[in-house]
Amino acid sequence: VQLVESGGGLVQPGGSLRLSCAFSGDTFSMYTMGWYRQVPGKQRELVASITSGSGTKYADSVRGRFTISRDNAKNIVYLQMNSLKPEDTAVYYCTAQISQYDAIYWGQGTQVTVSS
Repeated sequence: VQLVESGGGLVQPGGSLRLSCAFSGDTFSMYTMGWYRQVPGKQRELVASITSGSGTKYADSVRGRFTISRDNAKNIVYLQMNSLKPEDTAVYYCTAQISQYDAIYWGQGTQVTVSS
């Protein structure tokens, strides 16, 4: 499985960004997809996840502002981020996992910086 993120960048507080993660190497629709983020010196944090059946979960810190979605025809998972705050600044990683007993695949990460 290969995961390639895109869409990161610099945005002002209150702005929006949409991250994309292109999946290849297996049957995308079978995987639970997720977005994690990491700030230097801190542990990676699960931001949002979406199951093969499109059930979603969100971290309390982003619920109501971020939306995760998937396009099984294009093998892409998205993270729409609205009302961005400086504390959302992090490297965002895409993940794929077929079940809780299997390995988690990680993308290379994309930097999101929220600053005026």
